[in-house]
Amino acid sequence: MLFESFTDVVPSFFGWLNQGPMTLTIFLHTLVILPMFWIYQSEKKKLNSK
Repeated sequence: MLFESFTDVVPSFFGWLNQGPMTLTIFLHTLVILPMFWIYQSEKKKLNSK
């Protein structure tokens, strides 16, 4: 199961990320890898337009 029942004194963003092994992975992939694809595509366009 991806999300466990949230039992934290202060419900914080990092506490939510720490709930399961997959939440942190999905979060980091969204934060890091998607922008890489975006940058790759834009750089490729620049090279092709020259």
